Amino acid sequence: MTTGRNNKLVGATGEYLVAAELSRRGLIATTFTGNIPHYDIIASDETGRHVSVQVKASRGPSWQFGNISLYCDITFDGKKQIVGEKKPCPARRLMMVFARIDEGGNDHFYVLPWVGFRNMLVAHHEAYLAKHNGIRPKKWDSLHSAILEKDLAAFQDRWETIEKNLK
Repeated sequence: MTTGRNNKLVGATGEYLVAAELSRRGLIATTFTGNIPHYDIIASDETGRHVSVQVKASRGPSWQFGNISLYCDITFDGKKQIVGEKKPCPARRLMMVFARIDEGGNDHFYVLPWVGFRNMLVAHHEAYLAKHNGIRPKKWDSLHSAILEKDLAAFQDRWETIEKNLK
């Protein structure tokens, strides 16, 4: 299986699993299969209240993000990265669901508001830079960042977060 195809399958699997879980909880969940820029699912209750959901799926214990500048301003002083202001949420009431896809079907889900995720990701990036005096050791101009499953542990199965954000 090619890497690109595998990544698409993991992403689609995550979206469908999240939509199924939202449906199980009494919400209508419509997937868009990557055709909307900032979210993958709209979840709605019987009164029409709704929320947007972005799904990030992985088969491993981490989720990779190629461009931290989608979440905060980054400038350079020579090779030193400087973290600036955090970016605003790209969609109203945007929720994040991180899906850890398990081959045996023992999947894990982590649910939190986009703003909470952004704050966590930026804080992790700042901490990483601080350990290296602001200069990334391998490729100084890389904007790559990542979040680990252990960092999301407090948000495991917090589906009520989505229900609380329906408006």
